[in-house]
Amino acid sequence: MIEFERSAAGLVIRGLRKERGLSQEVLSGLAGIARSHLAMIENGTKQPNFETVWRIANAFGMLPHVFVKRIEDRVSGS
Repeated sequence: MIEFERSAAGLVIRGLRKERGLSQEVLSGLAGIARSHLAMIENGTKQPNFETVWRIANAFGMLPHVFVKRIEDRVSGS
């Protein structure tokens, strides 16, 4: 069983965002969420709900399950 890692989603989002040269402002606009909400997810103080995961995945041009797989890989060290 893979243990839950509170910061994993935020670390994956930050990594993908920086990889693609996007600011928090731009990514939050593409995802239709508040920049402050994105910042809290990235720093691990807030967890994204399913709708937010869906929106962020779409903003990155990814299917949600591919995005979630990246988070799983981060947690499991793959």
